[in-house]
Amino acid sequence: MSQPRLFTTRAEVTHARSDAGRVALVPTMGALHEGHRALMARARQREDVDSVWVSVFVNPLQFGPTEDFDRYPRDLDADLAVCEEEGVSAVFAPSTTEMYPLGRPMVTVRAGAMGDLLEGESRPGFFDGVLTVVTKLFAILTPDIAVFGEKDAQQLAMVRRLVADLSLPPEILGVPTRRDSDGLAISSRNVYLSTAERHTALRLSQGLRAAEAARAGGAGAVRKAAHQELDAGTSDHPPLRLDYLALVDPDTFSEVEDGYSGPAVLAVAAWVGTTRLIDNVRVTL
Repeated sequence: MSQPRLFTTRAEVTHARSDAGRVALVPTMGALHEGHRALMARARQREDVDSVWVSVFVNPLQFGPTEDFDRYPRDLDADLAVCEEEGVSAVFAPSTTEMYPLGRPMVTVRAGAMGDLLEGESRPGFFDGVLTVVTKLFAILTPDIAVFGEKDAQQLAMVRRLVADLSLPPEILGVPTRRDSDGLAISSRNVYLSTAERHTALRLSQGLRAAEAARAGGAGAVRKAAHQELDAGTSDHPPLRLDYLALVDPDTFSEVEDGYSGPAVLAVAAWVGTTRLIDNVRVTL
């Protein structure tokens, strides 16, 4: 396979984009793993795609002042090697100055009411940062298709709404969550976990599996089954510290009532040591 072309400026992208045909974009923050490979593979499978492009940019707008922006894993050479193995045609890896030439932008995308729920409540301003950088990437790279992982289910729902509300061109594809053999959802932040912390972190996927098995009993049974497993994790060493557990409408991410029937997402976020992890499962009630 040929090495992907590396672009670091908008001018380089503009020069190359007209010859790229129909582009499928995989937006990432780098530290590429098997989950990202699944997104690239899904993009590559589309018969109407001429080339797969990947963006690598750790976006400061979506990190709070006490979050892990400075220590977030970065290894562009390793990322380029992954992209080469996955048949990626081009990688856009801009600097922060290239993306935000005037410093922190005055004009941003406001995520709205859904952006204040769950992840947005725990991380104020997070989705404003996500949607702002996604909008910029769409403007710079002009993809025909953009591919996102379902592990970040609320983010995927927000991007779908962004495209619909602002009449943006890309088709949005979601790809199911990839998991390690022990069930833990693959994430760039998993590298922070010690062996003991990883054992505790498995409570998230175990709780989701228990909830999925209880779906015939309705929303209340789903919540109860998940809570039983997650509550047990508070006695682990180190303990699990639950941020939220919510059974929500997949389009609005508002909590569903106990008598609800139809598709839903059970979303969870928790701390293990100093690492915050998220996961989710889709259930039909």
